[in-house]
Amino acid sequence: MDSLTQAVLGAALQGTVLGRLQGRRALLYGAALGTVPDLDVVIRYADPVSQMTFHRGFSHSIFVLTGLALVLAWLVAWLVAWRWPDKGYTRPRLFLAFWLALVTHPILDAFTVYGTQLFWPLHLTPQSWAAVFIIDPVYTVPLLLAVGYTAIKGLQGRATSLLALALACSTAYLGFGLAGRMAAEQRFELALRAQGVTPGEVRAVPIAFNSLIWRTLAKTPEGDYYEGVSSWFDRESPEMLRQSRNLEVARVLRGSALHERLRWFTDDWLRYDIIGDSLVVTDLRMGMPGSYSFRFEMARRDPSGRWVVTQPRGWIGGGAAALFDGGRLALIWRRILDQQPPLPLAAWAAPGSGHL
Repeated sequence: MDSLTQAVLGAALQGTVLGRLQGRRALLYGAALGTVPDLDVVIRYADPVSQMTFHRGFSHSIFVLTGLALVLAWLVAWLVAWRWPDKGYTRPRLFLAFWLALVTHPILDAFTVYGTQLFWPLHLTPQSWAAVFIIDPVYTVPLLLAVGYTAIKGLQGRATSLLALALACSTAYLGFGLAGRMAAEQRFELALRAQGVTPGEVRAVPIAFNSLIWRTLAKTPEGDYYEGVSSWFDRESPEMLRQSRNLEVARVLRGSALHERLRWFTDDWLRYDIIGDSLVVTDLRMGMPGSYSFRFEMARRDPSGRWVVTQPRGWIGGGAAALFDGGRLALIWRRILDQQPPLPLAAWAAPGSGHL
């Protein structure tokens, strides 16, 4: 999630656990701890595939963060016993506050589609529960209002209860998102089966700032994939578009360690396109037809026509920014309540619209 959301979540948690002892400072300390895991962005890697797949790695591990919380709790308890022995802190309470502020950051990240390595250094597929969009005001605003109120009024009386209520509401919203994802996947799979298509794998991801409308994906045994859109309020089958993943092109990248890492990180939700003399690999999980967030050139054709695997570089052509243009967002938000006319998925995916 975005840094503001992580900061207010950390502030609300530490304010709830330590607010009566630390006062307003609990909000500040919690906000700082809530953003610590994202300090890995200062590490620069040699290529964009490494940058993408090593982000949300060791700094988002619940093992690493639990160890950090233990160290911080021990240090603060020692400092308090030395400087303010009558303050009332205990190591378990300090550990709980620090642990919650730190560990909820990667757990919340795992509720988005990007991929979070919660169990690093175990080499498990990154967690990608896709229950909320990476920026969702419905999740963030209640926490922001509660933290703002307690920052002004102080953590006395009803203020701590207000923080707890905001945390309960935001957590319930994550549950709502998970339910929406499962419902969207079920609707899409049923629609495909009604057309005689047996999907090999189905997943849904939320679209643009809400958990009411979902982008749905399904792989086929033939190496194609379906892309569609589904809303909580749909009464008819979702619109969908069949496209090829062009898996035969992927043979060019056989033996490439970075390609294998990208396959692992995305759970193999990849498509391959030959664009001019470039082989472009697209992460299908994030974006829309014509506006995928992560695309990489990973091979080039030399003058003799032979493919050469190269150091990856970001591919410019569409990108996430295309998803946020006013006209497209207006169509997407209208589609939440009204299935007609359907979204122009084929037009968005056509060459020249940002797709290629």
